[in-house]
Amino acid sequence: MSKPVVPYKDSKLGKKQQVRQMFDNISGRYDGLNRIITFGIDQKWRRRLVRLVGKTKPKSVLDIATGTGDLALALTQTGADRIVGLDLAPGMLEVGRKKVSEKNLDARIEMVLGDSEALEFPDASFDAATVAFGVRNFEDLEKGLAEIYRVLKPGGFLAILETSVPSKQPMKLGYRIYSKYILPLMGKLFSREASAYHYLSESAAAFPSGENFNNILGKIGFIGMKHRPQTFGVAAIYTATK
Repeated sequence: MSKPVVPYKDSKLGKKQQVRQMFDNISGRYDGLNRIITFGIDQKWRRRLVRLVGKTKPKSVLDIATGTGDLALALTQTGADRIVGLDLAPGMLEVGRKKVSEKNLDARIEMVLGDSEALEFPDASFDAATVAFGVRNFEDLEKGLAEIYRVLKPGGFLAILETSVPSKQPMKLGYRIYSKYILPLMGKLFSREASAYHYLSESAAAFPSGENFNNILGKIGFIGMKHRPQTFGVAAIYTATK
């Protein structure tokens, strides 16, 4: 069995603890660096995900691995009355809470500290659930997805945005060069956390993308899985229903 991809290879902490530490370390620069390393395209991907969720007209949405809250804020466009943004990194949540307060959305968006693999919500609590660039950070992928399935109402909608590796040349080669050399260098220059951005590229390469991920969703119990590649396959939006 291959070793799990982790942010700090010399650390004795488990993946979950390392991911928390990594995101706390980069929380202050995360938003700006995200815009730089994706050339701002990540915002377009989020808007597409929000439109897909909006078509289901949810009243309540759980945004897992919410980070600094970009997707949680965008989900207000779905018309949902209740949006819960959950993350395991206090530093990221602190940034997110400030953004929510600045937009006077505290009544609609709640930012909570929590573990995606042990959600503290009753069964069938939400109409929809979203994850943006977070499922590859789960320590136990199937356990995390099963928890999402549990807290969704019957007929509930799941939308996941995740990076992936292009399958066709020359994008495949270009992506490999960018993720292996340029991305860690930018991380080092702008956040002093080169190891964090090595991890982001390595975890994207190890993620079971495309039909492989759809099959895992089906194993959990989801139906109607769809896979929508984005921008030459450097990311994908996955949707499914409970």
